[in-house]
Amino acid sequence: MDPVRPMPDPALVTALAEALAPGGVRSVFQPIVELDTGRVVAHEALARGPQGPLERPDQLFAAARVAGRLAELDGACRVAAFDGAVRHGVLAPLALFVNVEPEVLDTAPLDELLAIADSAPGRLRVVLEITERAIAARPAELLRTVARVRELGWGIALDDVGAEPMSLAFMPLLRPDVVKLDLRLVQERPGPAIAQIMNAVNAYAEATGAAVLAEGIEDGRHLAMARALGATLGQGWLFGRPTDTPSTDRPAGALPAPAHEAPVGASDSPFACLPEGTRLRRAPKTLLIELSKQLEREAMRLGETCVVAAAFQEARHFTPSTTQRYRDLVERTGFVCALGEGLPVEPLPGLRGADLAPADPVRGEWDVVVLAPHFSVALLARDLGTTGPDLERQFEYALTYDRDVAVRAARSLLGRVAPGAPGSAPDPASRPALPAATAATAAAAGLLGGDALARRALDATPSGVCLVDVRLPDQPLVYVNAAFERLAGLPREELLGRNCRFLQGPDTDAAAVARIRDAVAAGAECREVLLNVRGPERYPWFNELHLSPVTDESGAVVQYIGVQVDVTERVEAERALQRERDRSHSYLAQIEELAVTDPLTGLPTAAHLRQQVETALWNARATGDAVALIVVVVQGHAQLECEHGPAAAEAAMRATAERLRSRLRRGDLVARWTRDSFAVVLSGLASATSEEETERVLDQLTGAVAGPVVVEDLPVVLSVSTGAARFPADADDLAGLLAAAEHAAGRTAAR
Repeated sequence: MDPVRPMPDPALVTALAEALAPGGVRSVFQPIVELDTGRVVAHEALARGPQGPLERPDQLFAAARVAGRLAELDGACRVAAFDGAVRHGVLAPLALFVNVEPEVLDTAPLDELLAIADSAPGRLRVVLEITERAIAARPAELLRTVARVRELGWGIALDDVGAEPMSLAFMPLLRPDVVKLDLRLVQERPGPAIAQIMNAVNAYAEATGAAVLAEGIEDGRHLAMARALGATLGQGWLFGRPTDTPSTDRPAGALPAPAHEAPVGASDSPFACLPEGTRLRRAPKTLLIELSKQLEREAMRLGETCVVAAAFQEARHFTPSTTQRYRDLVERTGFVCALGEGLPVEPLPGLRGADLAPADPVRGEWDVVVLAPHFSVALLARDLGTTGPDLERQFEYALTYDRDVAVRAARSLLGRVAPGAPGSAPDPASRPALPAATAATAAAAGLLGGDALARRALDATPSGVCLVDVRLPDQPLVYVNAAFERLAGLPREELLGRNCRFLQGPDTDAAAVARIRDAVAAGAECREVLLNVRGPERYPWFNELHLSPVTDESGAVVQYIGVQVDVTERVEAERALQRERDRSHSYLAQIEELAVTDPLTGLPTAAHLRQQVETALWNARATGDAVALIVVVVQGHAQLECEHGPAAAEAAMRATAERLRSRLRRGDLVARWTRDSFAVVLSGLASATSEEETERVLDQLTGAVAGPVVVEDLPVVLSVSTGAARFPADADDLAGLLAAAEHAAGRTAAR
């Protein structure tokens, strides 16, 4: 069945009505056990529809979603869970796990969410399962809901931990009593991602005493993995499938008591979270800005498992430079919110915002909180009300790494990120607002002064021209000419009001984008060539972009004008030329390599060895060191070639070369000297011990090459003759060393 079909099948409409009627939905129960003892400590209530097309929960909830009755169905499922648990004796100390559909948490009014708790019989010990998606959508309301159900003695379980990195980020904020691991953690092969998840979960469990529950345990292998991951509770077919009647003949246990902690009210402020006696420092705003940037850099390093919450007093302090930094935070971290008087609900895409009321205590603070599984820090500052230049305003502040303080401060800020929450902005729906494109057009009209001639001139320009207003949230396009529309492949209605980064593709040079951001933040001019994409099909093209700042009467930068030129043909021609140069360079390098490398053995050639020996002798004359030259002659090479063919002789020489190479020190050189001989150079020898060291290496090389070589699957024993000569003891140049070494090798062969 298609869950988004606008016109549901009449039979499904009838079946859904039956499901939503009293008694239409029933619950089945699956046991949750202690892994060490096997005792049942809880049952999870799982919804089932009436017999027919909507009996399966996925089909049931899909039909309710299409019909717009999801919240109604979600409530009916909880009523069925409570009634079934009482009827079948799933009572305290056993716990009953119940779910709240994430989409319901996303949209239901707070009173309806709290009614979940008020409707449960007192004999039940309920654990409410929620997901990280719910807190990301409605942080303030969900935190208050969690506080309310805790007042009733309920527990909280964070579901599907590991399915998304954000679940790790929100663990300390929700402080769940049970962490439910997504089933893929026990069923899939371990890897770096699973290790990261379990490091965070186990650290949280150790610090708080929370229970870790592994889902999806179906066999012994899954059970072993669950234990290895640190789980103390388990759920899955190995312990029992969902049934209409939960078993009561198995040994029973109890979950640890849920956490009880005083919630931070939305009327409190982060600065008020500092414990009494905290040492406060005094500093100007300029220092707070630099400290804030450092914490933002820490958050970028922590990545997707990190929450960032900040308060900037007023929207005017959320400058273009701040906008650029927070755009990066949104892209790199799990959740980011920013609060300030006049800030919209979404200051830029993905950034959660809140408009602080003038009387809100946070309005007088400068706060930045960074929270992750293994890291927490909070910069909490209070405005002292001094006068003078804005950047010199004085604050008293504390920079604390106390995790409890950071968690409470983050909750205080997130408790304001929702329409209608105490201290937050009024419902945006109650405010008149211009659509983004309309606001952008209005801004452009203000810039151009309504000059129709200027507009016609810009529209006639063959280069793409755009205007960006850096005073507006996310710095949107406020004007584009006809050429810009052609280059972007989109009409201006789809361009105005958007940040132009949507015209970049995954292969756009990040360094070039960073340089543009830095220039805009500094109010400077810049020129870059970027890979952009054109039209809905995202066709790539190269854009030579020239950006210049536009200032107002006071000299402040208010807009940027950008000129774009399609230079795709030029860039591709330059790249083709560079590829040809690279090929030529590679070809020359190969020729040079062949000139100094023996093609059979891969060793340096005799010519290369001569150059290296001359260099070694030059260095030895300057330092007083000794140099040794060893000659290794393979005996019977010609006979081997005659009896077994050239391929066999070549194989023997390759094997001999590899054996010689494996026995030398780093820095020593072995080369192919003649058709059946090799030369070894030992440089940097101490004069006092050079004779002993040369003899030692000579013996090693002789032993290495004297063993049998497999030729045509038969072992063939090669004999070698070796000889050595040393500088300066035996000769003072290459010719003399070679003559002495070959003479010594001849004596060895004669023996």
